[in-house]
Amino acid sequence: MPLLECNGAQIFYESTGEGAQTIVFAHGLLWSGEMWAAQVAEFSPRYRCVTFDFRGQGKTPVSADGYGMDALAGDAAALIETLGVGPVHFAGLSMGGFIAMRLAARRPELIRSLLLLDTSAEAEAPEKVPQYRLLGFIGRRLGYGLVASQVMPIMFGRTFMRDPARKQERDEWRARLIANDRVGIERALAGVIGRDGIEDELPKITAPTLVIVGDEDVATVPAKAERIRELIPGAKLVVIPRAGHSSTIEEPAAVNAAIAAFLAEVAAPAGTSEVRS
Repeated sequence: MPLLECNGAQIFYESTGEGAQTIVFAHGLLWSGEMWAAQVAEFSPRYRCVTFDFRGQGKTPVSADGYGMDALAGDAAALIETLGVGPVHFAGLSMGGFIAMRLAARRPELIRSLLLLDTSAEAEAPEKVPQYRLLGFIGRRLGYGLVASQVMPIMFGRTFMRDPARKQERDEWRARLIANDRVGIERALAGVIGRDGIEDELPKITAPTLVIVGDEDVATVPAKAERIRELIPGAKLVVIPRAGHSSTIEEPAAVNAAIAAFLAEVAAPAGTSEVRS
């Protein structure tokens, strides 16, 4: 199992493809680099694609500390530097987006372009914190099987959740959710809900930026994506129909098309526009 020493932690990563440029993919809370499988399959013939798992999630071991967003951004920076692949196209979904924005604002030399999916620049909404803490408390002590039915509609949109043809996919992702390390997720969740907002740093970002959001996302609603687009100079916004908070899984073809179009134009002057796929 490929583990890399990064910022004092052992980080699991996978590298696919041999392109001259690299895309690094950062996953959302509760998942792992596996949520980018469709994107790796699409782009690895032309790019080196690197996925990695945050501390305590996926195949990265649980550590005693280091779950705050600033520490995790340090892990991601160390990964890029240790692999010697910078500057990279950095794609972050939800929690991965929290990290991506911090890297782009604070370590611009590492970022060639920025892709922000289903994420927010704000601190966690105060009204959601008690709910998330309760779900985390139950999951940590009694297992995530007891809360999976409450968590899945947060992670996925109504179209995906109601489609009879995708029941097997739902069951597979539910199983992954339940299989999470309880301690690792408790610590990762605390880092997410305790994060500071980063809106004041977004105007510093100079990398070309694409913001993607599912129109059914209830965890980070489309208005939050619009706010990011407004604050990052030249950022573009793509809204993905029929997708919720895990758009890379729910509507992979639409997400891949949006990313491909952005990467094809990334060297051109960035404008501010909205596209619906």
